[in-house]
Amino acid sequence: MATKIEPELRESVRFLGATLGETIRSQLGDEWLERIETIRKHGRKSFQGEEKSADALKTLFKELKNEELLTIGRAFSQFLNLANIAEQEFNSFRPSADPVASLFEHFDAIDLDSKQFEAALSELEIDLVLTAHPTEVTRRTLIHKHSELAKCLTLIHQQNLTDDNREALETRIADLISQAWHTEEIRSVRPTPVDEARWGFSVIENSLWEAVPTFIRELDQRIQSQYGTSIPLDASPVKFSSWMGGDRDGNPFVTAEVTQTVLLRARRRASRLFAADIDMLQVELSMSDCDEAIKHVVGDAREPYRALLRPLLHRLRKTHEGIIARLNGDIVDESDWVHSKEELLEPLMLCYTSLINCGMEVTAKGKLLDTIRRVHCFGVHLLKLDIRQDSERHTQVFGEITRYLGMGDYSQWNEEDKQAFLLKELSSKRPLFPADWAPSADVKEVLDTCKVIAQNRQAGFGIYIISMASQPSDVMAVQLLLQETGVKWPMPVAPLFETLDDLNNAPHVMNKLLSLDWYRGYIKGRQYVMIGYSDSAKDAGALAAGWAQYQSQEALVALADEYNIELTLFHGRGGTIGRGGLPAHAAILSQPPGSLKGGFRVTEQGETIRYKFGMSTLAVQSLNLYASAILEAIVTPPPVPQPAWRDVIQTMADAGRDNYRHTVRHDENFVPYFRVATPEQELGKLPLGSRPAKRKPSGGIESLRAIPWIFAWAQTRLVLPSWLGVMKAVESTLSQGHESTVKDMLNNWPFFHSRLSMLDMVFNKADPRISEEYDARLVPPALQHFGGALREELTQSIELLLKLLEQQEVMETDPKGKESMNIRAGYMQPLHFLQIELLSRIRASGEEVTDHTLERAMMVTIAGLAVGMRNTG
Repeated sequence: MATKIEPELRESVRFLGATLGETIRSQLGDEWLERIETIRKHGRKSFQGEEKSADALKTLFKELKNEELLTIGRAFSQFLNLANIAEQEFNSFRPSADPVASLFEHFDAIDLDSKQFEAALSELEIDLVLTAHPTEVTRRTLIHKHSELAKCLTLIHQQNLTDDNREALETRIADLISQAWHTEEIRSVRPTPVDEARWGFSVIENSLWEAVPTFIRELDQRIQSQYGTSIPLDASPVKFSSWMGGDRDGNPFVTAEVTQTVLLRARRRASRLFAADIDMLQVELSMSDCDEAIKHVVGDAREPYRALLRPLLHRLRKTHEGIIARLNGDIVDESDWVHSKEELLEPLMLCYTSLINCGMEVTAKGKLLDTIRRVHCFGVHLLKLDIRQDSERHTQVFGEITRYLGMGDYSQWNEEDKQAFLLKELSSKRPLFPADWAPSADVKEVLDTCKVIAQNRQAGFGIYIISMASQPSDVMAVQLLLQETGVKWPMPVAPLFETLDDLNNAPHVMNKLLSLDWYRGYIKGRQYVMIGYSDSAKDAGALAAGWAQYQSQEALVALADEYNIELTLFHGRGGTIGRGGLPAHAAILSQPPGSLKGGFRVTEQGETIRYKFGMSTLAVQSLNLYASAILEAIVTPPPVPQPAWRDVIQTMADAGRDNYRHTVRHDENFVPYFRVATPEQELGKLPLGSRPAKRKPSGGIESLRAIPWIFAWAQTRLVLPSWLGVMKAVESTLSQGHESTVKDMLNNWPFFHSRLSMLDMVFNKADPRISEEYDARLVPPALQHFGGALREELTQSIELLLKLLEQQEVMETDPKGKESMNIRAGYMQPLHFLQIELLSRIRASGEEVTDHTLERAMMVTIAGLAVGMRNTG
C-alpha cells in the first residue's frame, strides 16, 4: 500500500544517494560507481524475491578481495544512514498525526470539564532517563554531520528558495556527505563513560534545550484555548535523568572518579547554557520601568533588569571557570558558584513579576519564561544522575566487613538474619566501618561511590537502582551503605526486579519492606520500583515477561494504596519488543490502571534518543506524544482485566514461557546454532559502548546481556527473542476453545492488543529468506534443521497474527511504517549477503584474524544493518 508522502521522501533519498554516488566516483572512478549501482539494483530485485539477483550478489562477493568488500560495505552503510536522515527530516516537519488534537477530541467526546482536566494536568510528570546504548553504532562525529545534513534538507525543502540558495545548500550537502565518506565510521577504541555522558549533554544542548520550553509553551497555549487554564510557572511536566556515568552494573569502567567527573561536567555544561540565556536576556531586558521589588534590590539603576541579572551572569561564568579548574586538579573557591536552581530562579522571577506588573506581559512570557522553564526542567545540574549497581556488590561489602569484625559471613546468612543485622545497624549511632579497616579494591569502589554521593548535592542525583534485587535486604543494604558513608538525605533506593521469578516476587519483597516502621520513615511517602523488561524477556520470552510485568505493577499499585504511599514505577524499556519496547502511546495505555499516579519514568536508550530527540522538532513531537498519552491514561485509564481475560492470558503466558525455554534453555542444539548462525561472537570485537557485552567475562550465553542478545538476532533478520513461542501459545489457547475470549481481549484490552500490534511491526522486520541464507553458508548441515524449524514457527506465527488482526499483510494499518522499512530494504539486502561472505572468511581464518581489513569490513556491515533496522537492541 503506497502512501501520499512516498514521492517526496523517495526523492530526498534518491538525491542523497546520487550525491553519495558522485562522492564515490570522485575518489574511486566510474567503474566503482557502476559496480555499486549494479549491486544496488540486484539488492532491490533480491528483496522483491528475484533469486537470480541474489545469486549474482553471492557470486560477486565471493570473487572480490577484502578491500573491495570493505568499500561496498561502507557504501551501503552510508546509503542507509542517508535514508534514515531523509526520513527523520521528513517526519520532523510532516508528522502523521497531532496527538494533542486527538487527545482533546477524545476528552470532548466524554465531556471532560476544565476542573477535571486541571486535576489530570497536575499529575503530569514525565521523567525520561537517558542511557548510553552498549550497541550504539554511530560515531559521534558522524552524528554531528548527520545533524547538519538534516538541517540542510529542511532548508532545501522551503518554499520560494532562490536558485543561488539551492545551489549553496546542495554544495553544502555534497560537502557533508564527502566528509562522512572520508571519515572512519568505526571507532578505533570504545567510548569511555565520560564520552557517553558528554554525548548525552550534547543532546540536551543541541535539541532539548530549545524543545522543552517550546513544548511547554505550545501545550500551554492549546490548554488555555481549550480549557481556560495554564501550566503553572513552577511546573516541570518533563524532566531528564541519566545513567551515563552512574550505571556501574557490570561496567568496570564506571568508577567513583568517573561519576564525580560526570557530575562536574554536567554542571559545567548547565552553567554555560544558562550563562548564554542570561546574557541574551541582558541584551533584551533594557527597559527602565520596574516594580518596587526590583528597586529594593538594585536601587535606582537606570536599567534595573540588567542590573539585577549582571551578578547572576558573573556567578555563572565563575561557576564554569571554577569547574574547569577543578577538573584540571586545582583547588578552587566555590563561594561564587551558583549551587541551586533557587539561586537562578530568584532574580528571574523578580524580572518576570515586575514585567507583568508594569504591563509588559508579552516580554515576560517570551525568552524570559523559556529560561524559567529550563531552570525548572534542567536545574544547575543539567540532569539528575542515577546510580546503578548489582546487588551482589553490596552483599560483598557486608560479607567482608562482618568477616573482618569476627561476626561471620553476611553473604552466607539467611534473609531474616540479614534484615536483623541491617535494621540494628541502621538504628545504631556508632559507625560500622572501623577507621583502620582496609577493604578490598572492589569493596572500596562501592564505598567510594557512596562517598561521591555524600560529597555532592541532593539535586544532582536521581535514584539509586539495585540490579538483580530479589530480597528486602538488597534495599536495606544500600540504605545502610549510604548512611555509613555520610549521605545526610534520604536518597530514593529502587529495587530493579528483572527476572520472571523476581517480578513475581516483587510485591512480597515490597510488602516486607513497607511493613517496617523504619523503612516507611526513610522513604517519606515516596517509593520507586524499577521494572526490568530486557532480562525478563530474555529469561521467559516476550509474552510471559509482559504478563509478569503487568501483574507485578498491578500488585505494587495496590500495595502502595494500602500503605498510602506514592509509587513511581520506573520502566527499563529498550527499543525493541524483546526489550519491552512499544510505541509510546501504546506502551502507556497498556499499563495497569493506577500505575501513573506517581508519574511516568522510563529509559530512553542510544539510537532511540537520536530518533526521538535528536532534532528539536522531533523532540517536541515526542514530548507531545508522551504528554497526551499520559493525560489520556490518567483521565480514562485502561480497563481492569476481566477474570476470563486473566485466565486466558495466564494460560498463554505459561505456554509461551514453556515454548521459549524449551528452545532456548533445554534444546541442546540451541547454543551451538546461535553461535554459528548469528554474528554474536564477532559483536564482541566491535568497539561500541563502554560496557562489556557480558556481565561476567567468563560466563556463557546466560550471562550475555539482553541488548547484544537482541542485536545478534536482528542482524540475521530472524529477530527471534521478540516472537519465539508467543503465537504458538496463542494458537494452543485458541485450540482449547477460547477464540471468543481472545477476540474480546484483542478488541477491548489495550495490554493484549498492544502485544500483537508490536508483533506486527516485528514481523515486518523479520525476513526468513535472509535467515536461511545465513544458515546455508554458515551453519553445519547437522544443525540446519534447527534453523528450519525456527523459520517454520516464524512463518506460522505471521499467518496466525494476520488472521487474528484480519489483515492481508503485515503493517497493513501502518503503511507509513511499512514504507519506511521498504525504502531501506534494497540497501540492506547487499549488506546481508556481504556479511555472510565476511563471516565465512573470518571463521575460515581461525581464532586469529590477521587481516584487519576483513574485521573492519565486518564491523561496517554490523553497523550498517543496525542503522537499517533502526534499532540495535
